[in-house]
Amino acid sequence: MPTYDYYCDANGEKVEVFHPMNETISNWGALCKKVDRPLGDTAESEPVRKLIGGAAVISSASRADPEPACPAGGCCPSGGCGFNE
Repeated sequence: MPTYDYYCDANGEKVEVFHPMNETISNWGALCKKVDRPLGDTAESEPVRKLIGGAAVISSASRADPEPACPAGGCCPSGGCGFNE
């Protein structure tokens, strides 16, 4: 399940939450309920917005079938390392 960050302009708080991609959280009350936290002084109806996060980078070394090492050893100047042109 993906992790999302939501921000509330009313209180300046950022909250991290796990939920399915098709779920939408639009207000502070729904967000607090999802992560089981008290509302505090912020009204339940205050809007929240989903923040755009960075994508994860996966190294080929961590894959089960890593890319083959460059036959020339090191970085190939042609940029076609391991590929026939």
